[in-house]
Amino acid sequence: MAAAFAFAAPHAAPAQTAADCIEPQSQSLINACAAKEFEAADAALNAAWKQAKSFGDAIGKGKELLKAQRAWLAYRDAACLVHASPFEGGTIQPLIHSTCLSELTAERTRMLLEFHAY
Repeated sequence: MAAAFAFAAPHAAPAQTAADCIEPQSQSLINACAAKEFEAADAALNAAWKQAKSFGDAIGKGKELLKAQRAWLAYRDAACLVHASPFEGGTIQPLIHSTCLSELTAERTRMLLEFHAY
């Protein structure tokens, strides 16, 4: 899951504090804040995954869930690369890429949380 984050990270200056992301004043800081947002979304996904995987194993569907998760990760990463590709080489590309990753990751996290809540 961290592989997609690595794509955005080299283009972004590190956000030093959460306050840096309240009203970022440069594109590099905006990119860094978007990368931090994705990092948080990915951490939430990993936490939800652990719970969903335990539930999937308990109902005898752990292998299928793992296969689905791997396919979803491949989809997310490819879809976000394509989504950001019109901006390739531009300073906004990391923002578009990280935002896409964050949004899709948040959607998947909600799905996993709903799955193990049954």
